[in-house]
Amino acid sequence: MQLRLKPYISQTESWPEQGRVILAQYNDQTVVVYQAFNREIGAYAVRHGRLDGAGFSLKRMSWLKTNFLWMMYRSGWGSKPDQKCVLAIWLRRDAFDAILEQAVQSLFAPEVYGDRGAWQHALDQSEVRLQWDSDHNPKGGKLKRRAIRLGLSGEMLRSYAQEWIVRVEDISKYVHEQARYAHDPEMLLVPAERIYPIADGTVARRLGLDVWGGK
Repeated sequence: MQLRLKPYISQTESWPEQGRVILAQYNDQTVVVYQAFNREIGAYAVRHGRLDGAGFSLKRMSWLKTNFLWMMYRSGWGSKPDQKCVLAIWLRRDAFDAILEQAVQSLFAPEVYGDRGAWQHALDQSEVRLQWDSDHNPKGGKLKRRAIRLGLSGEMLRSYAQEWIVRVEDISKYVHEQARYAHDPEMLLVPAERIYPIADGTVARRLGLDVWGGK
C-alpha cells in the first residue's frame, strides 16, 4: 500500500477548473487523507499506525485534507513550523463516508440549511466541520476550484485517531524532493487524484458539492 503518483500536468486535464469538488486518491477500501505535524507526533503515528501519541490532543479539532496540493499550500511544502512531518494516512473508506455524512459547513450556507437556526442546530449536533477553501496550483496561486477540509472533534476524532486508520506513511522526503519542481510543473509528480463519488445526492447537496461523479 503506497501512494500512486502521476505527472501533475497529465492530471490537470481531468480535474474541474472550478467549483466545489472532492479530489482524492482512493480505492474500494481506503481513502488517502493528509495531515502535517511536528516530528514527534509524526514519528509516533508512523510507528503505531494511530494518532494518539504525545503532543496530539484528542480535545482539539483536527483537520483532514484529501487534496495533496492544497496540503502543500497549507504546509508550505512541509516547511512551516510544526508542519514539517507530512503524513499520508490511509483511512477506511466507510469511515470517510461516515465523516462526510456528519459534516456541517462552518459558515452559514442558506441554500443548504434554509435559515441560521437550522444551521446552528446542525452545527451543535455534529462533531465534523466542513470548510471549502480555494485550491492552489503548485506555485501557490489561487484557483477557482475549491478544496475540502474536514475538522473532527469528540468521539469522531477519537475513532479516527485510534480505530479507522489503516496505514500511516511519512512522505516528508518525497514532499521536499518535489518542492523543487513547484515552479517547474512539467517535472512535478503528485499523488493520482480523481473526483470522489458520493452515491447519496442528499449528502452531496448538504456538503455543497458542485461535482460528485466518479468511478
